[in-house]
Amino acid sequence: MVREDLRNIAIIAHVDHGKTTLVDEMLKQGGAYRENQTTSERVMDSGDLERERGITILAKNTSIRYKDVKINVIDTPGHADFGGEVERILKMVNGVLLLVDAAEGPMPQTRFVLERALELGHRVIVVINKIDRPDARLAEVQDEVLELLMELDADDEQLDSPMIFCSGRAGTATLDPDVPGTDLVPLFEKILEYIPSPEGDADAPLQLLVSSIDYNDFVGRIGIGRIERGRIRQNQEVVITNYHDREAPPVKTRIVSMYQFEALRREPCTDAAVGDIICFSGAENITIGDTICSPLAPEPLPFVKISEPVMEMTFSVNDGPFAGREGKLVTSRQIRARLYRETLRDVSLRVRDGESADSFLVAGRGEMHLSILLETMRREGYELLVSAPRVLFKTDENGVMTEPAERVTIDVPEGYMGAVMEKLGSRKATLIDMGNHGSRMRIEYVIPARCLFGYRTEFLTDTRGEGIINSVFEGYVPYQGEISTRFTGSLVASEEGEATAYALYSVQDRGDLFITTGDSVYMGMIVGENPKMGDICVNVCKQKHLTAIRSSGADEKLILTPPREMGLEKAIEFIAPDELVEITPKNIRLRKRILDTQTRLKTEAKYKKQ
Repeated sequence: MVREDLRNIAIIAHVDHGKTTLVDEMLKQGGAYRENQTTSERVMDSGDLERERGITILAKNTSIRYKDVKINVIDTPGHADFGGEVERILKMVNGVLLLVDAAEGPMPQTRFVLERALELGHRVIVVINKIDRPDARLAEVQDEVLELLMELDADDEQLDSPMIFCSGRAGTATLDPDVPGTDLVPLFEKILEYIPSPEGDADAPLQLLVSSIDYNDFVGRIGIGRIERGRIRQNQEVVITNYHDREAPPVKTRIVSMYQFEALRREPCTDAAVGDIICFSGAENITIGDTICSPLAPEPLPFVKISEPVMEMTFSVNDGPFAGREGKLVTSRQIRARLYRETLRDVSLRVRDGESADSFLVAGRGEMHLSILLETMRREGYELLVSAPRVLFKTDENGVMTEPAERVTIDVPEGYMGAVMEKLGSRKATLIDMGNHGSRMRIEYVIPARCLFGYRTEFLTDTRGEGIINSVFEGYVPYQGEISTRFTGSLVASEEGEATAYALYSVQDRGDLFITTGDSVYMGMIVGENPKMGDICVNVCKQKHLTAIRSSGADEKLILTPPREMGLEKAIEFIAPDELVEITPKNIRLRKRILDTQTRLKTEAKYKKQ
């Protein structure tokens, strides 16, 4: 059976190349909205964090109707830390739209997602997006895409992939870059013409591969996947099997409710056939990679194991002096339940209990991956401490210790290239490629992942905010030895109280402050950065004593330098191994692991003697 009335596609690209904006226009021109309906930009980015950061975190399903054909579209994340989403989503589709920025060209994540699509044998439609940019390089970018396809060993059909020139924001597409487009009809037509229709035996026993998981407090886990064979009906009895765990007996269950994607809605349905992408509830312990089968033929489908996490952090209960003041969810039981619940949705996340009852080891794909989880928990009312990130080492078959490495692509004005290359050289980065892109230089490195910790903020400073840095997981390389990634120390509060302008004025000469007048501090809290290595204990709560000739009003003449704002990701990048980030719904504080000054100094002295 060939489903000529259906196409399943995914939109893949590097971060910020315009996937979600293009989907907006496809929905508008595909009739998803009424004529007078109010619409918002980037409607697929439904989460608050996605809208604030301008990135897609979770893959989203939607559908568009064009010429009596239903086009299921999956908008995928572009950031490398959410690559686990992309890898599994590609199993649900028959082809991909590869978006490439007309000015930036192929970037690290472009290579990553395209390689995964080619491995699965998918057909690719190359969409050169943002062609209305003044710095667009259409001819060069076309050549760069072809070179990338050849590098990734694309077959002859994939090398002949059609190219379409789009402006996602304007909602236009054209096959000829010299002829301006008027709408997205050329893109829709090319999808129907080039992307193969789903096919399979509609009369054979059911096979449905679960590629994504959602969660609802009312119905529990919701499986999302494509029907590979047969049909599925509401209230049907099925069994759950897994390709990588074939020795386990199939688990019987029942499909309670089913939904199909119609534009931005999930429409209830009672029956679905080969090629349809559906959501279903009722299978209580369903997980990504499971196959829903007919009890008559429990045959699991192969599913590529998702790449393992490369970084780990310790999440623990907040035991600081201000614990419990702002958060409602503060106990180890509540934090543990929330972390393990997150693993139901996030296939790239690993959680295990720590050495103590109050700590948990959380492993993910990168700093952003874990910081998104922390920010989400913070907004939900959780309060917790997190450690500095650390990479996960492996031992290969020869007994050699290896560590994860990143392929870093840097785009900077030529004037800043020297400073960037010097810093990366000191962090054991290996130069792979270098070339001119107009007035800017593009440099590629392979660098141990741990050597990137704390560098991104430094990079923006060195390039005056004009540089662009992107990285994607490259693989494991032999351990590169000890390296120092932080060359500054901390200013640590020596007592509890409220920061005063009088005290801060005398402390600001010692380094950059993270706090301002009136902020509550406690002993062991980090209040600033010492430009030299080593910590300095400072009293930021000191009051000015009043005398006959000095009054408290004189404080108004003190000019304080504005404090450096430490967001969650900056705080995680900044802290040293003996420091923690305290996360509450209203504040992000940095602190020493050992708060008491005397105890901390004795511990440090004892450690140095060893």
